[in-house]
Amino acid sequence: MEKVGDEERWGDRKETFTAWCNSHLRKAGTQIENIEEDFRDGLKLMLLLEVISGERLAKPERGKMRVHKISNVNKALDFIASKGVKLVSIGAEEIVDGNVKMTLGMIWTIILRFAIQDISVEETSAKEGLLLWCQRKTAPYKNVNIQNFHISWKDGLGFCALIHRHRPELIDYGKLRKDDPLTNLNTAFDVAEKYLDIPKMLDAEDIVGTARPDEKAIMTYVSSFYHAFSGAQKAETAANRICKVLAVNQENEQLMEDYEKLASDLLEWIRRTIPWLENRAPENTMHAMQQKLEDFRDYRRLHKPPKVQEKCQLEINFNTLQTKLRLSNRPAFMPSEGRMVSDINNAWGCLEQAEKGYEEWLLNEIRRLERLDHLAEKFRQKASIHEAWTDGKEAMLRQKDYETATLSEIKALLKKHEAFESDLAAHQDRVEQIAAIAQELNELDYYDSPSVNARCQKICDQWDNLGALTQKRREALERTEKLLETIDQLYLEYAKRAAPFNNWMEGAMEDLQDTFIVHTIEEIQGLTTAHEQFKATLPDADKERLAILGIHNEVSKIVQTYHVNMAGTNPYTTITPQEINSKWDHVRQLVPRRDQALTEEHARQQHNERLRKQFAAQANVIGPWIQTKMEEIGRISIEMHGTLEDQLSHLRQYEKSIVNYKPKIDQLEGDHQLIQEALIFDNKHTNYTMEHIRVGWEQLLTTIARTINEVENQILTRDAKGISQEQMNEFRASFNHFDRDHSGTLGPEEFKACLISLGYDIGNDPQGEAEFARIMSIVDPNRLGVVTFQAFIDFMSRETADTDTADQVMASFKILAGDKNYITVDELRRELPPDQAEYCIARMAPYTGPDAVPGALDYMSFSTALYGESDL
Repeated sequence: MEKVGDEERWGDRKETFTAWCNSHLRKAGTQIENIEEDFRDGLKLMLLLEVISGERLAKPERGKMRVHKISNVNKALDFIASKGVKLVSIGAEEIVDGNVKMTLGMIWTIILRFAIQDISVEETSAKEGLLLWCQRKTAPYKNVNIQNFHISWKDGLGFCALIHRHRPELIDYGKLRKDDPLTNLNTAFDVAEKYLDIPKMLDAEDIVGTARPDEKAIMTYVSSFYHAFSGAQKAETAANRICKVLAVNQENEQLMEDYEKLASDLLEWIRRTIPWLENRAPENTMHAMQQKLEDFRDYRRLHKPPKVQEKCQLEINFNTLQTKLRLSNRPAFMPSEGRMVSDINNAWGCLEQAEKGYEEWLLNEIRRLERLDHLAEKFRQKASIHEAWTDGKEAMLRQKDYETATLSEIKALLKKHEAFESDLAAHQDRVEQIAAIAQELNELDYYDSPSVNARCQKICDQWDNLGALTQKRREALERTEKLLETIDQLYLEYAKRAAPFNNWMEGAMEDLQDTFIVHTIEEIQGLTTAHEQFKATLPDADKERLAILGIHNEVSKIVQTYHVNMAGTNPYTTITPQEINSKWDHVRQLVPRRDQALTEEHARQQHNERLRKQFAAQANVIGPWIQTKMEEIGRISIEMHGTLEDQLSHLRQYEKSIVNYKPKIDQLEGDHQLIQEALIFDNKHTNYTMEHIRVGWEQLLTTIARTINEVENQILTRDAKGISQEQMNEFRASFNHFDRDHSGTLGPEEFKACLISLGYDIGNDPQGEAEFARIMSIVDPNRLGVVTFQAFIDFMSRETADTDTADQVMASFKILAGDKNYITVDELRRELPPDQAEYCIARMAPYTGPDAVPGALDYMSFSTALYGESDL
């Protein structure tokens, strides 16, 4: 209560306060003329308090003595104090003595307590509440801007706007002018007195002629308008309730639209991505396949992770939406066909299956192309060597030199042909190898198979032709063999030994130049061992070389000794000692080159082994770490430590520590890429593949996000349903006690025991079984046979908390409609904010009752639909 000081000009309010008192005393059949004189004996003061409070005061003293008057005034002041009003500097003696300042101060105290203090809009103070009410009611009117209780009312438009808002038929607001305040004020005062039973408490001339009208006088007068329109205030309360309910529906509809769009976008991305992953069209070159592998790595590294986050966020949004729908007594959200969370998960599973198959296909194709390149090079080498050997052989076999040869020449030709046949047989293996390689290239679908097949066919056809020509020449030589003498055996022996040795050297050169491909240390060690074994045979080969050269030297000695006319050459072979020595030198040169190639390959395999161990060392740490974190999250989700906010804070810190582990995953990805670039396809040092780590990491991020969302939903449930922290702890403790396998769910019998422990009377009789079946249909609507903690909390809060209902909304609409069974478009637009009014108008069905009027809308079916299955 404000202090009544001498500086206050209470006399300026005397007329206003007198009119206010008479507006109430009139109900008791009496009036006052002079406020300080008529309240001196306390009798009319007590009567005024009884009228405005509706309560009976103590019996008044009827005597005329001063003590009787003081007693009556004290009874009035005691009653005012009993209503929580602190009186300062106001005593009974001053009132009895007719002190006008004290009397008017006391009346202001009464007005403030019984006419203004009970006014509260949005939990503001009395004065602020009354001001806010005025601002809201006059907001639509032009030239009205209520900011205070003095100069804002000087032009009279504020009073006229209040009347027109609630009784538009009483004032033609459109004809009022801001520059005519006296007319506006007198119009408002006259209409209020005549039609609203609000007496004239203010003087229009005084208001216009005062720079700052009296604030308390105007507050007193305005409060009379507030109480006169109390029915409208009741309608505003009803409108606020409707706005709240509609806001919940609008928010939920937006969340549903957001879910549908996110689900649709994610499914579309999966639909576009799966055909790309299922495309198994092979490439012809290693470079093209490696580009496909690089594109796949980009998909894994850049394109898929954001979609993993979108999928997780979609599930979180879905759970949050369902929680909000449960808390607001709305039916559960059923997404469009094909866009359920389970549909997303099924599509995601198909994506990951295609992804796994695509990666396996890529690696197999790279292995195949690597093998094909190796075989193709090997084919070209062997084919070139063979073609070089066969060059000129057909022309040689077609010669008929034996027809004019001497006996010694015939014998030489025959022996030479035998040596050729030996050489031909020695080349049979190479021809078979060439054909086998070509066959393998065909089986492996080598892209250049036609040219390989053509070349192979040409070699085989030529080989068959050589065989036929060889047989034909042998027959011709044998026919003349009877006519010929035996050719010099030394030349023949030379030819027989030189040919296989020459073939051995050619095979050795071929082997020493042969390309190789290995993937492990063991394989390269095997090649190295074979090479060492080959080098061990070189001394014996050198002895054979010297022996062959010795035969040639012996021939030379015989020719020189016996002057044999051999034309200076060996008639049985074209292999000269110079060729043998040249090839032998070439073999000796190729040996160290082979040593170097094997050493380099051995170093590369050692490097690959280090890469394997480097990857395994990290994977063997990260894999168990992810498993441990998954188990810890599982324990956290069922343990109860501190408040839900504490648990949420702990989980978010835990999530932060997990996210901070991401660089180790990225480092492992880098090592994995080095392994793939090195074409390493196995790793005996670890059981963890990069795919295992990726899947585990994605599951870990998703699990912690889901757990945080569960706690957030518990907080949302607790706050919305008014569940205390102690109740929440009690619910969690009971749930955990019966969750003996720590699965985070309860079976039916465990759930029943939990309910009994919380005081539910669920017996084994038919009535108890029916009640338990009802409860199970609420907490386990899909009949999965388990009850989650969130479903348990929802049930406990739903059983005890009070929420808005369809009946409450219907009753609120009935108030706005003036107790009618229908509501009009104008009434909706007048009482509700524009967006929510239009929301109702667009969705309300026409009212078809017997009392219907044109344009009537059915608010009853609309209210019911807000809480049932509908498109609202």
